[in-house]
Amino acid sequence: MPQTPSIYEIHDERFRQLIVSSARLEELYSECRWAEGPVWFSDLNCLIWSDIPNQRMLRWTPDGGVSVFRSPSNFVNGNTRDRQGRLISCEHGGRRVIRTEIDGTLTVLADRYQGKKLNSPNDVVVRSDGSIWFTDPTYGIKSDYEGYRSEPEQETRNVYRLDPETGELEAVVTDFGQPNGLAFSPDERKLYVADSASSHDVKAPRHIRVFDVIEGKRLNNGRVFCSLDNGLPDGFRVDVEGNVWTSAGDGVHCFSPEGRLLGKVLVPQSVANLTFGGQRRNRLFITATTSLYSVYVATNGVALG
Repeated sequence: MPQTPSIYEIHDERFRQLIVSSARLEELYSECRWAEGPVWFSDLNCLIWSDIPNQRMLRWTPDGGVSVFRSPSNFVNGNTRDRQGRLISCEHGGRRVIRTEIDGTLTVLADRYQGKKLNSPNDVVVRSDGSIWFTDPTYGIKSDYEGYRSEPEQETRNVYRLDPETGELEAVVTDFGQPNGLAFSPDERKLYVADSASSHDVKAPRHIRVFDVIEGKRLNNGRVFCSLDNGLPDGFRVDVEGNVWTSAGDGVHCFSPEGRLLGKVLVPQSVANLTFGGQRRNRLFITATTSLYSVYVATNGVALG
């Protein structure tokens, strides 16, 4: 009997300790145009993610399958949860970061910087102090496919920090081509940020940068953490051991805290984003072009919210 091809590539023996060799890649849904922004709600036992061009957000539950969470979504892309468990989302259409309150109403957290409209907020994370950090590339205003075509008002494509006390918005990094996914290390002393500018510029780097977080407010000592050998880095997450699991052209690439490629989870479609979920955060949910996939792993993701 022929053997089923493995979904794993082992580049470092340490990767074997992070995967379940018998686990299979499951396709949970396949009717998206561009799947993005997965976030797990452990208290509701569900995953919410974005289908950007279709102007909708979807919900998956283990027993109930897939349903529509919000439509129209105003081209929501990245999602996360704050420390009160509320949904924080990046809207391409509104060029803003919003919060979904417990009663379902929406609160605008940020839509302008220095009096000018943001480009199109892309991905977002919340630190333990309640501060909200997000990236602001121009993908949502490049065409009418993932937002509304418009000229950028910001001179640069920045990473921002929103102060939880004052609501003040500060650009903490301004030298990215196209900042995209971002995540903190488990101790929050480092912030990783992807640059996906190679999506429209073949000469641009395909790497994730890492910064030291100073007093929870500033970033310093930016340097290249890792570069991808297939596709470009989009969204990613960090496990409790500090390994970075990032989207790539051929699946999910896992890098050690030192930036060494440990291995890959091979996926049939280009991966846009991922998150750890399930009751023990040991199930990797993967948004890849038109589909939502999942696979169980032998590590646990850092808790979000």
